[in-house]
Amino acid sequence: MTDITMIRSAAARLKGHARRTPLLSSPFLDEIAGRRVFVKPECLQHTGSFKYRGARSAVSALDPTARAQGVIAFSSGNHAQGVALAAREHGVPAVIIMPGDSPRMKIDNTRALGAEVVLYDRAAEDRDAIGERLADERGLTLIRPYDEPQVIAGQGTTGLEIAEDAAALGVTQADVLVCCGGGGLTSGIALALEADAPGLRARPCEPQGFDDVTRSLASGRIERNARMSGSLCDAIVTPQPGEITFPIMARLCGPGLVVTDDQCLQAMALAWSRLKVVAEPGGAAALAAALFHADQIEGDAVFATISGGNVDAEVFQTALTRFA
Repeated sequence: MTDITMIRSAAARLKGHARRTPLLSSPFLDEIAGRRVFVKPECLQHTGSFKYRGARSAVSALDPTARAQGVIAFSSGNHAQGVALAAREHGVPAVIIMPGDSPRMKIDNTRALGAEVVLYDRAAEDRDAIGERLADERGLTLIRPYDEPQVIAGQGTTGLEIAEDAAALGVTQADVLVCCGGGGLTSGIALALEADAPGLRARPCEPQGFDDVTRSLASGRIERNARMSGSLCDAIVTPQPGEITFPIMARLCGPGLVVTDDQCLQAMALAWSRLKVVAEPGGAAALAAALFHADQIEGDAVFATISGGNVDAEVFQTALTRFA
């Protein structure tokens, strides 16, 4: 199981490869939220999302013989690109299973990084079954997008950076809002904060109608989403919390926050106009929660991840047209 030692080891392997993203702020965002808002822009990470951290961590931790045979992953796009780049950097083949309705940019980018892309229908087919079948047939190592200890460890390096920067700012008590799908980033950050910034509390942020983690935390057991499509926040739509990630989140995280697609689009427009960064809808969920659900947050400061920026031009244009 992932622990702080594994996260620190991942950080050592990622040094010189993953970018150390900054914290950004804007007085305009502070005014909207009614408190100081510190944004962790993982949209500036390699491949445009935090997923590179976990992918590089997992690929670099593999036994060299197994790694040489190649890796396989399933993803709506951000994990796909992270694994594709990490595999290319190690000179090994990668097969990526992606939903057919993934943003075209993510599919094209994954292929451009040298991976073989296999498309599937997320509403009718089981991506886990497809991945396990191909892994067995080709002798590939499956790198799961969130329910994988070394992936969680890599994502946890984001939390190490937040803890270090919070200490430099003198912030010792705050909520850390995290865009959440299966919980890899959320659980990794939560473990890092437990060790290095115990006064900071991770909180998952999800799109309305796909709030499986929020409901699971409330009920104390894993809850499943009734459907798998229908949100702009494709990057954080997953069937249910992970078997590994949920116990970590249940132990360490505060209550979940649920945002609408429109709030994510508005947060995208504000991130562009006030921070000069590009966010995708799912990647803007935590910022949307910080700005538009301030009554559900405690303290005079809040941290929010922008987990990814791989957005199709027409969706980004919609955000700017409606809210910029």
